[in-house]
Amino acid sequence: MARIVGIVNQKGGTGKTTTSVNLAGYLAHLGRHVLLVDLDPQGNATSGLGVNQDELNHGLYQVMAGLKKPEETILRTRISGYELLPATPDLAGAAVELVNEPEREFVLKKALSRIRTSYDYILIDCPPSLGILTLNGLLASEELIIPVQTEYYALEGLGQLFKTVTLINENLATDLKIKGALLTMYDRRNRLSRQVAKEVQQHFPAPVFEAVIPRCVKLAEAPSHGKIISEYHPRSKGARAYKDLAEEIIKMDLV
Repeated sequence: MARIVGIVNQKGGTGKTTTSVNLAGYLAHLGRHVLLVDLDPQGNATSGLGVNQDELNHGLYQVMAGLKKPEETILRTRISGYELLPATPDLAGAAVELVNEPEREFVLKKALSRIRTSYDYILIDCPPSLGILTLNGLLASEELIIPVQTEYYALEGLGQLFKTVTLINENLATDLKIKGALLTMYDRRNRLSRQVAKEVQQHFPAPVFEAVIPRCVKLAEAPSHGKIISEYHPRSKGARAYKDLAEEIIKMDLV
């Protein structure tokens, strides 16, 4: 049974997609069979892995609309053990079409239940919002990773996310847990960055990962080449940080 982990923060620009594609890659490098689900209609995880959305005939939208089975839409990446359920531009339409569907919050969970025995991890890259697509991602997940950038507005909006998780657990009899907060875009030379990191570590009402993702030009460049950081610049500080994160998660899950 795969561990299903949502990577979520309704605030944009936190390193959510960067974390999704690179964490999945390093989990695969460490011998795990991983599926990355691109739930964001922008499709940055899909394009960041070198897949041209415009050339895809089907993707996650067709799965959620009941037109395709998930196993019919999954793509293999260049990395052994790393697969992708891609987003296509029409995924944005799913947010509208699901509104009147019965049990609309559980569409993704039902789809992934068909294939979860085939993987060790299923990571869900959620949209930067708390709409119906993100709600599907939350309800399909068992645990959440919350990227938190070490900048001034780092904790803005996190209260609403915690409130949403609490409401989901109380009203839908789920046991969704926060696996941890992940500090991203950290610059140790910057006093504000150090200050925010300290505040998150002291006051965040959930675990905080020991691995910290630095501000790294190579991490920003890699998606434009359709590569993850382990392919583009494996010796960069960003690559080392995501490898550390993958190792930390595997160690946590073995306990």
